[in-house]
Amino acid sequence: MSIGAEETQAQFEERTIRKVRNRIIPLLALGFVISYLDRVNIGVAALTLNKDIGLTPVSFGWGAGLVSIGYALFELPSNLALERFGARRWMARIMIGWGIVGCATAAIQGPVSFYVARFALGAVEAGFFPGVILYLTYWFPRAWRARYAGLFALAIPLSSVVGAPLSAMILGLGGFLGLKGWQWIYILEASPAIVLGVLAFVLLSDRPAQAPWLEPRQREWLEATLAAERRAHPERHAAPPLAMLLDRRVLMLALIFFLTGVPSYGLSYWIPQVVRSFGVSTIATGFISALPFLAGSIALVIWGGYSDRRQERAWNTAIPAFIAFLGLVAAAYVTSPIASLLCVCIAGVGIFGLKGPWLAMISESFSEATAAAGIALVSTLGNLSGFFAPWLVGLLMARTHNFRTAVVALGINALLGAILVLVWGWTGGKAAAGRAAS
Repeated sequence: MSIGAEETQAQFEERTIRKVRNRIIPLLALGFVISYLDRVNIGVAALTLNKDIGLTPVSFGWGAGLVSIGYALFELPSNLALERFGARRWMARIMIGWGIVGCATAAIQGPVSFYVARFALGAVEAGFFPGVILYLTYWFPRAWRARYAGLFALAIPLSSVVGAPLSAMILGLGGFLGLKGWQWIYILEASPAIVLGVLAFVLLSDRPAQAPWLEPRQREWLEATLAAERRAHPERHAAPPLAMLLDRRVLMLALIFFLTGVPSYGLSYWIPQVVRSFGVSTIATGFISALPFLAGSIALVIWGGYSDRRQERAWNTAIPAFIAFLGLVAAAYVTSPIASLLCVCIAGVGIFGLKGPWLAMISESFSEATAAAGIALVSTLGNLSGFFAPWLVGLLMARTHNFRTAVVALGINALLGAILVLVWGWTGGKAAAGRAAS
């Protein structure tokens, strides 16, 4: 593998990674924006949907979270199928599937059909998130992984930065062609996933060796570098996928994933209704609701790069989680709406800032032999926070008739996640990484 005299090895590597990033990350991140938007746009739709189809706070919270149950049940088989059929085909199938189901959600008539639609959305979308985290390990060496996992995860807050104002404006289309505003939200925000699925099939490659858009020496360098990293953490044997449910790493990482995910989902599903309680208009609700996610988007990019430069994951996950805890608790007890919003923005910095180093930590905890099952199981169990968080907030709201207790509960989950990730970094994490990252 020769490199031109005018280009150093470091420049060549940077150019190669940049080329991979530009090919893969925008498409996958945009797909995740649409994916997450299709899950959390229910927060804005609920401003009129709940009354139209007869949802109480508890039934809304229950139904909103059912997407995570469908996701959890089908996530492991989906990730294993990705390895068998190839990322390009399988991700295209997932995107097209959730686009169709998302559009069909516009036809719901009452609580039961709402529950069915939410479960079905999770089932067809299952495997996309862990599939992408697995897919990134095929393309990015460890030194770059947090920042690019973070760029993919940037879709989580960006979906609300873009989606909250967009959904609020679409809600104003109520009555056009005889459809309600929330029906237009589902149709217009889900249909792009079908287009992205077609693009994924055309533009993605399964592995560097199969990428015609890379130079031969770039393919050789990537394959050699990733192979060397795998040899540095040899796997003695690959346990059966379901047997990994008893793996200490899977259980601990999933618990941390769950605890740090609760405030993320809680904020995404409920903040439009919190902001609306300030007495502002629907359009203003959409724009104001986007502010914590905008703050989180900026933090996510900065923190992921910092974690890669330091090559440290535990503290760079725990510190933002502590910030999330402090911001949420403060938001619950200040009395001014402006001060409360500022505290939620600070919480957003922590909630989303931890995503890059945390996702890198997960991907670095498993070898190639166990990555598909291990990452899928961590994501499957951890993403149950998407069911628990809206249910918890709805339940506490129904009992207290305000958001204070619910917001504190979200903060406590972030605090527990911060403590556990430090414990894991100090004890089991290092031992696990040495075993295989197995």
